Amino acid sequence: MARKQVVVIAGPTGSGKDSIIHGILSRFSNCSRLVTATTRARRPGEKDGIDYHFLTKEKFLSELKNGNIIEFNYRKNLDTYYGTYKPELDRQLAAGNVVLAQVQIIGARLLKKEYGATLIFVKPSSFETLEARIRERDSTLSVTELRERIAIARQEVEEDAKEYDYTILNEQGKLAEAVEDAVEILKKEGYTLTS
Repeated sequence: MARKQVVVIAGPTGSGKDSIIHGILSRFSNCSRLVTATTRARRPGEKDGIDYHFLTKEKFLSELKNGNIIEFNYRKNLDTYYGTYKPELDRQLAAGNVVLAQVQIIGARLLKKEYGATLIFVKPSSFETLEARIRERDSTLSVTELRERIAIARQEVEEDAKEYDYTILNEQGKLAEAVEDAVEILKKEGYTLTS
């Protein structure tokens, strides 16, 4: 069997998945974060190829047609595409990295089927905690946007989470424990982690 290299670490906005990924990256030199593609505008301080592969809508759709975007989701309210950029994934796999992917459920399914990915779902301790984290991250959110994000989070926790191999509870103030839980899962699943 081929060496395991792809891991999905996913969860609702504000669940702490980015922090868990960062915690793993800071400990293991052979781990890398999958940089996905998007058509959204670059925010101040963001770098192309580091935060995202920033593509025009035309380029994104062209890459999709050519098979270089292997899965995507479209946020209609934002008129924005997000997707897994195959050239980036191939580059990281060829370098021998353990690739940490943060994707939606469609991407998780594809990466499990095509790359044997282990799927880890990060669950917040409560929706109240999640709402507080979302508000803290973006104080400009309207009530409607906040409700929409919470509704999406509820669906991810109540429906999508069932399709993941593991669930990690990321309790407020216990990030180190959540990172350790993820590391233990990777070791159990046979990933090679190099300090």
